[in-house]
Amino acid sequence: MSTKVQDLFDLSGQVALVTGGSRGLGLQIAEALGEAGAKIMLTSRKAADLEEAAAHLQARGIDTRWVAADASKPEEAQRVVMETMERLGQIDILVNNAGASWGAPAEEHPIEAWDKVMDLNIRSLFVFAQAVAKASMIPRKSGRIINVASIAGLGGNSAVMKTIAYNTSKGAAVNFTRALAGEWGQYGITVNALAPGFFPSKMTKGLMATIGEEQLASHSPLNRIGDDDDLKGAALLFASRAGKHITGQILAVDGGVSAIHGG
Repeated sequence: MSTKVQDLFDLSGQVALVTGGSRGLGLQIAEALGEAGAKIMLTSRKAADLEEAAAHLQARGIDTRWVAADASKPEEAQRVVMETMERLGQIDILVNNAGASWGAPAEEHPIEAWDKVMDLNIRSLFVFAQAVAKASMIPRKSGRIINVASIAGLGGNSAVMKTIAYNTSKGAAVNFTRALAGEWGQYGITVNALAPGFFPSKMTKGLMATIGEEQLASHSPLNRIGDDDDLKGAALLFASRAGKHITGQILAVDGGVSAIHGG
């Protein structure tokens, strides 16, 4: 017997941990999962931002907690996972969204900045995935991991986008997703990645101010950039029973940019 489509997307009784969840894409994804019935644990570095994000979600009727931590530090990631387990009992969904960028020509890019981007954008994905899997997903033989990559990880760099570390880290996130999916399928864990194009966020604010929203939108077949709803459906698909037979996949949510520019 098939399942009603509404039930396939229902996350009632599940717990989602969202890194970098206090604003931007992370908050949008948290909102989607919470609206589908999941309890949400948000984490990011700044308590004030987390308080504001939690209040926003709670105002929408979403059961939300938060814990402040630096996702780039393995011991902090472990603390977040243990605290989530203590407070909520399980972790069904991990959204690895925390990320950073650094703009500099490749020939002048500081090594310290390279390490900062890599530690947060790729090492933290591994640390959080490993901690969550060992604490909850592997013992329960079930789990959903959603990594937030980028279309910047699907192709090369342009002269305008002087973000060599960011692009490299997102390319690593793409293959990390595939490799982990292959290894952890035996535990009933699916691992997929979202690859957003341009969305308004703190990270893209400078580029959008320099190039302009209309110019950025013009590179998309849909002639638009992402908005506050555009990641919700894709995230819910990967997080829910509707996506139980999908793993190791990278879904570009970019208005078609990667379709015409490669990736």
